[in-house]
Amino acid sequence: MPSPVIHPDDYRMTVGEHLEELRRRLILGLLGLVGAMAVCLFFGDKVLILFCRPLYTVLEEKNLSSALKTDTLAEGFSIWLTVNLVTALALASPWLIYQMWLFIAAGLYPAERKYVTRYAPLSVGLLMSGMAFVYFLVLPWSLEFFIDFTSGIELPSNQIATTQPYERLLVPILKGDPPTPMDGELWIDSTSSRLKVAHDGKIRSARLTIDSLISPEQNLGDYIDLVIGMLITFGLSFQMPLVVLALERVGILSIPQLKKLRRYVYLVLTVLAAAITPGDVLTATVALIIPLALLYELGIWLAWWGKRKDSNDPTSPASE
Repeated sequence: MPSPVIHPDDYRMTVGEHLEELRRRLILGLLGLVGAMAVCLFFGDKVLILFCRPLYTVLEEKNLSSALKTDTLAEGFSIWLTVNLVTALALASPWLIYQMWLFIAAGLYPAERKYVTRYAPLSVGLLMSGMAFVYFLVLPWSLEFFIDFTSGIELPSNQIATTQPYERLLVPILKGDPPTPMDGELWIDSTSSRLKVAHDGKIRSARLTIDSLISPEQNLGDYIDLVIGMLITFGLSFQMPLVVLALERVGILSIPQLKKLRRYVYLVLTVLAAAITPGDVLTATVALIIPLALLYELGIWLAWWGKRKDSNDPTSPASE
């Protein structure tokens, strides 16, 4: 069956039509972003807590203070706003990409549209998978490594006992808090390793920690920058299958050449993973090298599958 004849004039738009279509897509995309931003701001505190949960969890497990400090008075608000904006962009990204695609698709031929619609959902899925991989695996491993390193250097204990007279004070150790603590009441909560005291109707607490040579203060801004940077880095790194597919599609590399370059690609991935992944060598290996190697193989498979599918499709350019 002969392929249908495509006339380029049927797919052309005037400059005015292009600008009008662009304006419409920008307005729709902006409305979606504003809606996502409104939802994030409504749950703003919970969004910030979600960002900080990996660090908070590790600090709690290591019996360290989980309070995060800011350098200026307004920094807390600016970070809160930034985190919610980044989250809104992530939530609205499928809608924004969809609007961008509708604008670009108006100037593409049917065969070109088919390629985009086939792999665009995969691109979004890989982006989300990379971010989830960071949040649930890489970030906790990296934080645990750094915290173990800084808090693992203990100061030598002072073996000289005091000779001054003193009155022994015994603080009760409880599993939790008393049901109705009185002002001035003092106790140790063994479930959270905190020294607590009731004052002005509220419970104040301090984390019980060992004496360490290095005791870093956790800065909220530095932590948020680390999380956002890792999310972007891994999200883009997980686009490797589509990069490999594009190299094969445009004719830069063939499938046999991609297979032959495996050893060199893996070497480059090893250097790249060690450079951009915080933590020890094992963390870098497990966190990025192995997934990227698997994604490279997925790209080769996609190139082979796409070529085979196009060879069976009479409307595809590869079959002409």
